[in-house]
Amino acid sequence: MDYGMIGKIEKAKRYAEDRKRFRFNQFDLTFHGDNNDHHVAYNDGEFSCDCEFFLTHKRCGHTMALEILLKDMIVETVEA
Repeated sequence: MDYGMIGKIEKAKRYAEDRKRFRFNQFDLTFHGDNNDHHVAYNDGEFSCDCEFFLTHKRCGHTMALEILLKDMIVETVEA
C-alpha cells in the first residue's frame, strides 16, 4: 500500500469519529423488528414508517432507534 493511501485511510478514520461532519438528507431502509420487517424512510427531517404505531403517533420505536443511532447526523426532531 502506498503512503498516499495510508494517509487517506487515517484521515477517513478521523472523519468517521466526528459525527457532526455528516448530515443525512434522505434514505430508506428495512428495519428488522422483533415481529416483522418495516420500511422506514427519512426525507428532509421527517421520518416515515409503515408500522401501525407510526400511523397514529408519527413516531415509533423504529424511528426513535434511528434518531438515537444517527444523533448529530440528522435534523433534530422537535416535540410539539
